[in-house]
Amino acid sequence: MQLLEERIRRDGQILGKDVLKVDSFINHQIDVPFLMELGREFRRLYDGEKITKVLTIEASGIAIACITALYFSVPVLFAKKSKTSNLGADLYATQVASFTHGNVNNVIVSKDYLTNNDRVLIIDDFLAEGNALIGLIDLCRQAGAQVVGCGILIEKAYQGGGERVRKIARVESLARIEKMDENGIVFVHE
Repeated sequence: MQLLEERIRRDGQILGKDVLKVDSFINHQIDVPFLMELGREFRRLYDGEKITKVLTIEASGIAIACITALYFSVPVLFAKKSKTSNLGADLYATQVASFTHGNVNNVIVSKDYLTNNDRVLIIDDFLAEGNALIGLIDLCRQAGAQVVGCGILIEKAYQGGGERVRKIARVESLARIEKMDENGIVFVHE
């Protein structure tokens, strides 16, 4: 999506060889009108899929998940990275290795909110190695929910996660990065 690629080029910062900082408009300070356009694109891509729920993982994907859910008129469910006292004991759980944080999280969702009647669109800000998406797909599998697809803002295609996830689910990434370094970013255009 050209709109997102242009914004990444203008406001994104490359840190090292694998970190793209987009926190001035996506995942720390949020440009809501801009995300509205991205959410509208996910609606276009997944129109007709009879989505009943948008699922993401805590925390950076919540903003785009909420906006996308608005276009589908469905609730957002986010997998929590820690159990809170008000969550209850009836949970689906899986482990997810975080590329960004360099750790493994036990992610959970309440069985009250993810069921075998759900048609789920998974939304996240980044796709690197694919661990978060595979974990969210596993939560859906445990619930018997159908994953209709995964919507990603920025895929770092050179890290292989998209290839892994596309073996088990439809993935639509609005911007796919082939490589990035001190000379800039090269996007994949198919």
